[in-house]
Amino acid sequence: MADYRDSSGRRLVDYPQPSVAVDTAVLTIADSALAVLLVRAGDSDGEWRLPGSFLHEGETLRGAVLRSLRTKAGIDGLRPRQLHVFDEPGRDDRGWVLSVAHVDVVRVDALPASDDLRLAPVGRLPELKYDHREIVAFAVDALRSEYLDVPDPAELLDSPFTIRQLRLLHEAVLGVSLVPDTFRRAMVPLLRGTGLMRAEGKGRPAELFDRG
Repeated sequence: MADYRDSSGRRLVDYPQPSVAVDTAVLTIADSALAVLLVRAGDSDGEWRLPGSFLHEGETLRGAVLRSLRTKAGIDGLRPRQLHVFDEPGRDDRGWVLSVAHVDVVRVDALPASDDLRLAPVGRLPELKYDHREIVAFAVDALRSEYLDVPDPAELLDSPFTIRQLRLLHEAVLGVSLVPDTFRRAMVPLLRGTGLMRAEGKGRPAELFDRG
C-alpha cells in the first residue's frame, strides 16, 4: 500500500490536495430573534467570521470543530453536527480550502460574553469573511425546516411551557408570525399536558405542557 497507484498510474501525492477547514454556525435566540455567534478574526484585519479552524494532521473533523469552539469562542460541551461541505474553489482567498460546515443550536445563556464575540441576528449580518454568510444561510434553513412541524426540537425552552411561549419561540426561529389557533391545533397533539396552569397577563391561566 505504501506505493499505491491508481488505474492511471498516479500516486495519491500526484493529485492536488486542498486544505480542509471546519466552520461552525452556533445558532441561538437572543432578544427574541434568531442569531448566530461570530468571532473576531485573530489576524490583522479584525473582521467577523464563524468560529473555525484548519484540520490538523491526525485530527478528526469533530475534534477540529470542538477545538475551534474552545479556542476561538471559549465554548465547551457543544454537540455540533455536520451540515454541508462548501467546496467552491475560489471561496477562500488564502488558497484552495474546503470547509466542512457544522451547526449547533444552544440557549443563549450557554454562550460566554467577550469583546471578541458577538451575536448577530441572522437577518442583519455584518460583513463576514469568505462564504460564511452562505454557511449561516444554509444552517438557518436547516434549523427552520426542523421547526416547521415539531415543537422546539432543539429544546430551547425550559419545560413546562405554555403554548404561547412555544409559539413565540417558533416565531423567533422561523422569522414569521404564526396564527395562534392554527399553531395550537398543530402542536398540542405532539405535547404532553401536565395538568398545571400558569398565569399569563390578565387572562385565564394557561395550561402547561411538556414535550411528548
